[in-house]
Amino acid sequence: MKTDAINPISSGSLIRRQSRSVSVRYGDREVIIGGAAPVVVQSMTNTDTADAIGTAIQIKDLARAGSELVRITVNTPEAAAAVPAIREQLDKMGVDVPLIGDFHYNGHTLLNDYPGCAAALSKYRINPGNVGQGAKRDTQFAQMIEVACKYDKPVRIGVNWGSLDQALLARIMDENAARAEPWSAQAVMYEALVTSAIENAQRAEELGLKREKIILSCKVSGVQDLIAVYRELARRGDYPLHLGLTEAGMGSKGIVASTAALGVLLQEGIGDTIRISLTPEPGGDRTREVIVGQEILQTMGLRKFTPMVIACPGCGRTTSTVFQELADRIQTYLREQMPIWKTEYPGVEGMNVAVMGCIVNGPGESKHANIGISLPGTGESPAAPVFVDGHKTVTLRGDQIAEEFQAIVLDYVKNRYAQKESEKVSGSAS
Repeated sequence: MKTDAINPISSGSLIRRQSRSVSVRYGDREVIIGGAAPVVVQSMTNTDTADAIGTAIQIKDLARAGSELVRITVNTPEAAAAVPAIREQLDKMGVDVPLIGDFHYNGHTLLNDYPGCAAALSKYRINPGNVGQGAKRDTQFAQMIEVACKYDKPVRIGVNWGSLDQALLARIMDENAARAEPWSAQAVMYEALVTSAIENAQRAEELGLKREKIILSCKVSGVQDLIAVYRELARRGDYPLHLGLTEAGMGSKGIVASTAALGVLLQEGIGDTIRISLTPEPGGDRTREVIVGQEILQTMGLRKFTPMVIACPGCGRTTSTVFQELADRIQTYLREQMPIWKTEYPGVEGMNVAVMGCIVNGPGESKHANIGISLPGTGESPAAPVFVDGHKTVTLRGDQIAEEFQAIVLDYVKNRYAQKESEKVSGSAS
């Protein structure tokens, strides 16, 4: 029976939704959100912003991990006053990541009272549900947009279903009650989220903010809810979209939920910048959300950030923990080297390294990777063949296999990805 071959273009390539591009700048650093730009990974600090040194240190860690934008809470006069000092401290550390100010309730006051804060930030996030109630709402929203126009800053109008504009929700509920066939309560909520984002974006434009300065988001915490809302939001306009599952949760739950939601939307071409809202364990590393965001994009083939380590899960053939320890060691080593390697060895982020635990799939997987090692499983000969670009090059034995394999990886990177001197000269001249 004849069957049609799978078309790799139609089955594997993604067609991005067409959106306008928004430039987020700090000095010579420019991050483009939307348009033809790659999906941007961002994160948020959880320090007290008034602690300028502590916040700057965490921002540095997030930027080093690969966060291309970092958002900070600006919620008090002390926090607003600290923003210029945070920017100054980052400059001293050589960290040029653009900063986003997250404003709720009193943003209009802080932006006007602390011009140094307004100028030092590269982008503002405004939650239209938290800018004021009643007659004050329009005035306070206008004040924030006027500051954004004055300092030429882009704005994310970020709606959240936990703080939805109640007046708008009531209006849409009234409209729904007048329908011959009313929508479900869930559909009304979706409509309120999308309408809030779009109407506030239109209002910002009426106040003078250019369309090329506006990013939208509609954050919810349910996977199916997020998919439904963003499909509709994407359908109704060409604003670039900030994508993320709000309050995703801790550990594997947060990672799985975020991946499930974002994977569907990104596969449909929806989403221009992402943030993975993981709840860290007490004292946990904030950079984990950056790594998860990068891995979602890289495993989907949308971007390349760091060499990927392929490792088997282990079974009864691999009762030793050697291959697990080596896989973890190599993965950590590769990620730690990337701040240097990404400039010295362009293209290295696309490298694949296989660390396999036994002979069943070890040699085959190793041949498919750029570099691979097949460690001995239970009862196998204590030898570990190494494959480079599909060819066996050496067999490692003894107690120094980990150190020797890491040295082979480093040597491969230097030989395969090092820029030629002619390319360096050409690059510096341009």
